[in-house]
Amino acid sequence: MGLKQLRQRAGLTQAKLAKMTGIARTTLSGYECGVYDVHQMTLDNALRLSRALGCHPSDLTDGYPD
Repeated sequence: MGLKQLRQRAGLTQAKLAKMTGIARTTLSGYECGVYDVHQMTLDNALRLSRALGCHPSDLTDGYPD
């Protein structure tokens, strides 16, 4: 399960998640659409997102490297 699926499972829009994390909505969209490689996400962004979504940071990258 990747970022988009985790966000949708949490019932959040990109705008709401952006507000919760302080990460720009355009950046979130870029991660979800593949414009930005989630494997190159900063640690800060990964931690912000995982806290907001209640998941492990590796879940944001479909479980990679597990």
